[in-house]
Order: sequence, then structure tokens, then C-alpha cells
Amino acid sequence: MRILPLCLALLAFPAAAEIYSYVDAQGNRVFTDRPQDGAPALRLSPTNRMPSPPAPPPAAEKPAPRAKKPGYRWLRIVDPAPDATLRDSGTLTVTAASEPGLHPGHSYRLQLDGAATGPGGPQSVFSLNDLERGTHLLAVEILDAEGRTLEQTPEQAIHVKRPSLIQKRLARPCKIADYGVRPECLPKDRPPQRRDIPYVPFL
Repeated sequence: MRILPLCLALLAFPAAAEIYSYVDAQGNRVFTDRPQDGAPALRLSPTNRMPSPPAPPPAAEKPAPRAKKPGYRWLRIVDPAPDATLRDSGTLTVTAASEPGLHPGHSYRLQLDGAATGPGGPQSVFSLNDLERGTHLLAVEILDAEGRTLEQTPEQAIHVKRPSLIQKRLARPCKIADYGVRPECLPKDRPPQRRDIPYVPFL
């Protein structure tokens, strides 16, 4: 049938144009915009118009990515070794290292038994004196400019085995001149000095 294509074609005519319809000699329905004898003008309903979709809002500008904070691949205590034992002295040197090295504004700080031994600084070598006998836990941390911890090593144990005063006295007995000089030779333990009275014969 030719009616459907013709109807679709009519939609393309301007709204102000007149449309005429008639049946030709072959019995076909014809639609045209040219007036024909006896061809009535058709009234077409207005075409449906769909409003165009609103334009999408402009894409919001993505915030600039934040600069990554400088990090560290590893941080460890180099010396002493874990479970090291100190003998005859309470002095210890702790050495740490990190990869990469310390960034500007950062600092190393040593912890002994969970407490900071100082404010921290750029040096990764620390000295400890007069450690008590027993087991102690060491850890080194890296601080940022605000004093916040960025990295920290696992705690590792060291053992201090200092001889007692009694053991020192047994190993090296005290002499008269040692009392009050050597810590293990207490003045109160000093034996009384013997005073020999010279013999004076009776005349």
C-alpha cells in the first residue's frame, strides 16, 4: 500500500501548507499540496514536538591531586642486634638506618621501654648510659615537622647483665684504701684500723 509512505511524507510539509486528497483513475489515494478539482483540503492535527533535552551541566573541575607525602621503604635498627647482651657496662650505642635517608624537616627519635629518650634529631646514632640490669626494649621512629610518627621499627629486646656490687667485691676484694673510692667498697664496711701502742719499758 502506498498510503503509509504518503502519510509519512505529509509530516514533512510545512504546517502552513494545504494538503489535498483524491482518488486517481487507478483507484489509488493521492495526497498532494497542489489543489485539484474536487479534491478537499485535509485538516491535519498539529505534529507532536518534543522539547530538546536540557544541556548537561558543565563537568565540575576535579581538584588537583594532593602531593604525596614523602615516605620510607624501610626503617630498622642496625646495631645492636636483637637479643644482644651487654656485660660489665650499662653503656649502649644504638644505630638506625632508613631507605631513603631522612627527608627535610623529619627527625629520628629513640624509644627505650616505650618512652622517648629525647626530642629527636637528624642523627640516627644514640647513646644510652647507666642502663639497669634486666631486659629493655628499643625502637626507633621517624617524626615529621609537627612531631607526628611516620615510621617506627618493631621493638627489639636487649639484655643488660651488670655484675652486682657483691660480685665485684668477690672478684676483687676491697683493700683499706678502696673503701669510699670503689662503689662496691662502702665506707661503713671498712674494718677498724688496728692501733698498736708502742711498748714502753718501765724504768
